[in-house]
Formats: sequence, structure tokens, C-alpha cells
Amino acid sequence: MASGYGWGGGRSRCFAYWQEFQKCYARADFPTECRPQGDDYLECLHHTKEAARAKAIQDEFIRQAEAKAKEGQKTADILSDGVIVGVGLIQRGQDQSK
Repeated sequence: MASGYGWGGGRSRCFAYWQEFQKCYARADFPTECRPQGDDYLECLHHTKEAARAKAIQDEFIRQAEAKAKEGQKTADILSDGVIVGVGLIQRGQDQSK
């Protein structure tokens, strides 16, 4: 809350950002000079950048999981076609006399 008091009666979590923005706005010749402080205060209030980062991370995680699933599906398709796949018990191309 802009008044500086949170729901529980104490200072709000964003009060320090509000003070920095207010201090800059009082000293600035042009209001646009205080854009970074205003952005910090709004981010503290609404968490828009944090939510966007979390969504980007979640989207990338889902994309990678789908790629791994698709790769696993290709392997399963090859195995289901009846192609003989080596399991590593016989070493081919090396000396068999050992």
C-alpha cells in the first residue's frame, strides 16, 4: 500500500521501494528520470517480471520434456518394428579369443 502500512499493521514489503521512488520524484526535474525506481516499486507490488521469468522457465522445461518424450517414442518405434538391437553382451569388432 502506498501509505506504507501493510495488512498486518506494520510496514509493507514494498515501502522501501516507495520511499526511493518518492525521494527521486521530489528531487527530479523530469518525472521520467524516476522510471527505474517506479519500475522497481511496481515490480515489488505486482511481480510481473518474476511471473514472466517463471513462465519462461516452465515453458522451456515442458519443451525439453516433450523433446525427450519424442526421442523416447522414436526408440520405442524402432524396437517395435522387430529390428534386432544389440544389448552390449557381445563385443563386435574386437578379438573374440579372450
